[in-house]
Amino acid sequence: MRKSNPTTWRDWPRNTRGAEIAETAMILPLLFVMVMAIFWFGQAFRYYGTITHAAREGARAAVAPACATCAVTGSAQQNAANNAVKAVNTALSAAKLDPSQALAPVPIPALCACGTPYPCSTGTPVACFPTTSSPVSNVCVQPNVQLAYSSPPGMVIGAGTCGTSVSFGYKYPFHFTLPCYPQPCTSLDLQKITLPAQAQMREETQ
Repeated sequence: MRKSNPTTWRDWPRNTRGAEIAETAMILPLLFVMVMAIFWFGQAFRYYGTITHAAREGARAAVAPACATCAVTGSAQQNAANNAVKAVNTALSAAKLDPSQALAPVPIPALCACGTPYPCSTGTPVACFPTTSSPVSNVCVQPNVQLAYSSPPGMVIGAGTCGTSVSFGYKYPFHFTLPCYPQPCTSLDLQKITLPAQAQMREETQ
């Protein structure tokens, strides 16, 4: 059997094993960062879907017909806003999210009061209705706002629609920092991202 000659210094430039190790050492950290980024951004999309569902539940609770036999403790708009905040907090808690992390939307949605003629001026939007929830909620509830108009120019004529808008933001709860180059620079931190949520529901009648 023929014995292979031992590797000499002259053979090292022609040997590719060292290049493969160097390429692997360069690719593996990049691959790891990409996998982690996909995971954490996937988590961000999951949170976005959850808070959007919570806003939808809040809007649905706000426009639901009032209970005829329940005690009324305030105005109809006050009760609707309180019901919306309770529904949002319940949906967030059910999804294992902290309701106290909800943030007031900036700016608030530019919606006009119900009955405003077309076109609606977005310079004076309806303010967020105050709630009596404790602690004070950062969920913006805008009851009795115009969602659609009866005859906007260039569109099919239909009945106007009034309803309630529920909106808030939610700060991404985890730190995931990506390095940047060259220094100094601002690294990407997912906890600095605020995920927006908004839902609108038309008014319901008994």
